[in-house]
Amino acid sequence: MCLAIPAKVISVNGAIAVVSIEDVEYNASLLLLDGVTPGDFIMLHAGFAIEKVDPEEAAETLRLLNEMDMNRPS
Repeated sequence: MCLAIPAKVISVNGAIAVVSIEDVEYNASLLLLDGVTPGDFIMLHAGFAIEKVDPEEAAETLRLLNEMDMNRPS
């Protein structure tokens, strides 16, 4: 199973973007996705931006992931 996490694009420098996931910044490769600009939301998988998503979808996905994390056994 693969998991992609929504991230907000902070900046773009060539084929690398700085993205934020809940206020933690990561580098993401843009080699698989065209037209990414600061302010966009992307799905991040294994360090690669694989899809653009709208802000509402990104927020809902993060909410669901956080809900799953809170409900896992200790």
